[in-house]
This record gives sequence, C-alpha cells and structure tokens, in this order.
Amino acid sequence: MTAMSSLYAEHLALLKQRSDAALAKAGFDHLVIASGVEKYQFLDDRPYPFKPNPHFKHWVPLQQHPHSWIAYTPGSKPVLAYYQPDDYWHVPPSPPEGFWVEHFDIRILREPSDAAAHLPRGRVAIVGEADAALEGVVPNNPKVLLDELHYQRGYKTAYELDRMRRAQRRAVKGHRAAEAAFRAGASELEIHRAYLEATGHGDLDLPYTNIIGLNAHAAVLHYQYQSPERPAKPLSFLIDAGAEVDGYASDITRTYAAHDGAFAELIAAVDDEQQALCGMVRNGADYRDLHLECHLRLGSVLRNAGIVDMDPGAMVSEGVTSVFFPHGLGHPIGLQVHDVAGRHDADGNEIPRPTGHPYLRTTRKLGPGMVVTIEPGLYFIPTLLAKLKAGPNAKAVDWDQVDAMTPYGGVRIEDEVVCTEGAPENITRDAFAESA
Repeated sequence: MTAMSSLYAEHLALLKQRSDAALAKAGFDHLVIASGVEKYQFLDDRPYPFKPNPHFKHWVPLQQHPHSWIAYTPGSKPVLAYYQPDDYWHVPPSPPEGFWVEHFDIRILREPSDAAAHLPRGRVAIVGEADAALEGVVPNNPKVLLDELHYQRGYKTAYELDRMRRAQRRAVKGHRAAEAAFRAGASELEIHRAYLEATGHGDLDLPYTNIIGLNAHAAVLHYQYQSPERPAKPLSFLIDAGAEVDGYASDITRTYAAHDGAFAELIAAVDDEQQALCGMVRNGADYRDLHLECHLRLGSVLRNAGIVDMDPGAMVSEGVTSVFFPHGLGHPIGLQVHDVAGRHDADGNEIPRPTGHPYLRTTRKLGPGMVVTIEPGLYFIPTLLAKLKAGPNAKAVDWDQVDAMTPYGGVRIEDEVVCTEGAPENITRDAFAESA
C-alpha cells in the first residue's frame, strides 16, 4: 500500500465512524449523497460550471462528475454509483481509477435515472440539492445529521491536510508569477492570466474567483473584475487567490507596493502582526479572542503610523478600527473556501459573534486538526472613511495621511494555519519557503 493509499484508508475509516455516529444521532440507517446535476443557463443549452456537493467529494476525489451518488450503510462497503454516459458530444468521465477505488463497490450508470436501482430504501438520510432527486430518492438533508457532520468536518484528517498542503504549493506558484507580472507593469487581466498559467488552473476550476486589485481596487474587499487596462502609475497590488487539489482549496492573500515609502511600511507592519496572530492558533484558543486581539494590534499599527491618534483599546471600543478593518479575521477552510460550521456547535447551536463584529465567520474554540485562515487588513475605503470623518472621532485622524494612502487601496495578508497539539503549522509560509 502506498503512503497516499494508507492516508486515504485512514481518512475513509474516520469518515465512516463520523457517519455512523451522525446516522445514529439523527435516527437513520443509511446515508446517500448526490454529487449534483449540471445546471443550464436560462433559455440556453450552455451549462454553468459544475461544482460537486462537498459531502460527495469528502468521500471521493472526484470533481467533474454530475449525476453520481454515494450510498453508505454502517458495516458495509460504500457504493459509488458512477455516471459514465456513452456520449459522443462530450468527453465522458474516465473509468474510476486511483488509490481510492478499492474501497468502493462501483456501479457504472449510463443514464442518470439508473442510480435509483443502486440506492437503499427505508430510513435513509439523503444529502444533496433538491434538483438531484430521482424517483423514490428525494434529498431530505436532515438537520441533526448535517449539523454533526459539518461540525466534525472542522477537524481535518492526515489525508486532508496532505491535500491542503499540496493546494498551497500549487497556489504559491501562481502568487510568485503574479507578483512578477505586477513588477513588470502588467494589467489586472494580464496578472490573472499569469496566475492561471503558473497554477495550471482555468477560470472555471479555481476554488473561487481571483481577486486581482491594482491601486484603489485593493480597497474593494471582494473586487470581482480584472481590468485589461494597465494603470498609468502602478502603486500597489493586492492578490487574493487560491488553488485546488482533489477538492481541497487554498486561500492566500498578499499585498505589494510598487516602491518604498509609507505604504510599503504599512504592509510590513501588518505582516508582522499577521505572523504574530498566526502563532496564536493554539489548542483551546477561542477564535473570537484572536479576532479582538487582531483589532488591538491593528490599532497599534494605525497609531504608530500616525494615521489615528488614539489608544488602541479606545479605537476598538469606539469602532474606529472597524473602519479600517471591516471584515473578520478569517474562516475555516477545506472542502469549501469558507468551510461549514465556523459558528456552530455539533448540535447546530450558534456560537455568537462579539458585539459589534457582524462579519466574523469563526467563533469556535480551536482544536488539533482545525485549519483556519488568519487575514488581518487595513483599508482606505471612501464610503467608510466618510462616515468616520462625519463622526465624533474625526479629530483623531490625520486626514492628510489618509488622503495620501487612499490611492493605494489597502493591505491584506492571509495564511492558512493548522492547529496542532503544540506549535501551529503555517502551511502557507511553508509553501512560500519551499518555493524560494
């Protein structure tokens, strides 16, 4: 057995244990998972890019396989109903192969409806979108079962961590190419294309749409375009871009200055605080505390840079840091970029966010095997700054400095960090170090 086969076998064994417990908790005898179906554009015959049900790819490393199903009964070998049409209009899926196939009873389907004959009946938990339904097989998505599975998915297996480290290395190749393109004066679109070429991704199989922001576009948190125009004067570049390996995503952000000066110093200061926060990803740490600590540290950066003349604690309590850092510190990541159950316990009960921090995606306590992003930022967002300028704390702000920084957009630094029994593992920094 190869090392990868062994890792996968251990992963599948734990997945069965978790499924057994979730089925018992929810009162079901069988688990059935739909990969999903292709969806077509309105009044057209062009499909949208297919993205599989994350529960499906948790079991098998298959990405482009609509109309397939997994059926699991505790104590039995799981069934994979694998859709492989006899098609000459498109390239059909290849026969199943790889380190995982020996663990499944594989049934080949020529028509989507054929799957129904291979799926169990009775007390069945069926996980999938409504449009995946077949005759007698209708997704019911039991909440009790999903809450349990989603919560446990926060703790990654050794197999999953291996996939995620590989996704980091794939993305870092793109980040290196993107920085080089920026330094050469490329447009956002040209930088994006350089990223795709270096990672081997296409636009449709990225884990999320790349954020490629030059100058003031770096202040748009989810900037969704890639301008083909080269800026007359490049000042700054923010890239938030990931990659995927066997269904597992990476999510990395870096910010660069075109020249030395105050903005480059701001990037360095945020980077220092980001690395310190990464070091706080420890067993038992409450992620909410990390988020509030981030605000205090960014308040110190603002004060040290002379941008805001206030005590950092007062900046946090008065909401001033939230003007410059309006999002949360980070989120769980794995099969999905914003992975599930970041703010819920195993019974689906919400773990509340701190008052005044409505966008924080993670409120759980950290434990070994959890992977979270740590992504502090400082931005100069005109609509938020206008509200600050009209409020009672305006006098504490050096508006000349703000005006000088606004054309640069903002700073965000993002790594993925694994919580362990001891020191955290920063898989993003490791990947950058390997590529140096």
